[in-house]
Amino acid sequence: MTTLITPSPTGLPGAWGLGLLRGGLELKQFFRQRDQVVFTFAFPIVFLVLFASIFSGTAGDTGVPVSQLYVAAMLGAGIMATSFQSLGISIAIERDERQLRRLSSTPMPPAAYFLGKVWLVLVTGVMEAVLLLLVGVGLFDLTLPRDVVSWLTFGWIFLLGTAGCALLGIAISSVPRSGRSAGSVVILPFLVLQFISGVYIPASELPGWMLNIGALFPLKWMCQGFRGVFLPESAAVLEQAGSWEFGRIALVLGAWCIGGLLLCLLTFRWKSRRDG
Repeated sequence: MTTLITPSPTGLPGAWGLGLLRGGLELKQFFRQRDQVVFTFAFPIVFLVLFASIFSGTAGDTGVPVSQLYVAAMLGAGIMATSFQSLGISIAIERDERQLRRLSSTPMPPAAYFLGKVWLVLVTGVMEAVLLLLVGVGLFDLTLPRDVVSWLTFGWIFLLGTAGCALLGIAISSVPRSGRSAGSVVILPFLVLQFISGVYIPASELPGWMLNIGALFPLKWMCQGFRGVFLPESAAVLEQAGSWEFGRIALVLGAWCIGGLLLCLLTFRWKSRRDG
């Protein structure tokens, strides 16, 4: 009879099976912390409603409501919050509390720990995206695409963006000297990136040099890609290059997945600095 979890030669479940179990544990721990759940999902929605309500009217001569620009941009910010910010802070705290040190001394393969984090990020990222789209459709008349190609485009931008941001979150988790300082170390660069990547301020209103700096990081490209999926073609003139640049988006996000993986391999530590 086929089992769901294939044992390894040692009699223990394999990395994939343990990763699934670890993912379930990560999700249970996440949803038990109600304040963290509310903050994670409510923060992008609150800012979306605030900015989309304050800055009304249409964007330039495109006829596209500014509120819909914010819906697409906040999708990118929300996904980065559930991946980069969430992992960067939580892993730093787990390391400081010596949870990682204890896990590293168990028979659990290291890959299972990271697979568990992947499941956490994917589930919370999908939930965040669904909530933001519901708010966009319900409050700001966002029109969802009806063709398969647009949803496939949304899918690969979501997956590449989530993977790249998650890997960056794992890498930056090694920077804080303690779990207490993790929030400051991770949130500050994320906040700056949101301002220079066209999240809070439309890309057409940002100085060119600022956009060029934002273009070095994945958030700008995620937001641009989501605008390309959910906004009409006429809105492309608002972008720095005057087009959606889906090919470049794929290259940049793919490069960040590879670069983020290399950063993780070079910087990740199971022990905190105080443990030597």
